[in-house]
Amino acid sequence: MKKDIHPKYYDQAVITCACGHVFPVGSTKEKMTVEVCSQCHPFFTGKEKIMDTAGRVEKFRARQKKAVAHKKPAKSSANPKAKVEADKVETKK
Repeated sequence: MKKDIHPKYYDQAVITCACGHVFPVGSTKEKMTVEVCSQCHPFFTGKEKIMDTAGRVEKFRARQKKAVAHKKPAKSSANPKAKVEADKVETKK
């Protein structure tokens, strides 16, 4: 292996999460910060947590409400013209 080309490895690098949890890991960086860790991630905690920094979730929910409000009522499937066409096809067979 070549000497002096590899970065320094820290056995006890410190990771700090936005929730306040601090834990040691092995890394080439001595200190790091993360937004989500196993103590606050919804998969591990079972709690729903919306991580929204730019208001995207609220914009999406507003668009969904608007779409539901403007949704047209479904047309009935009893279309007489379609039924006549279907009967013609069946009688030709």
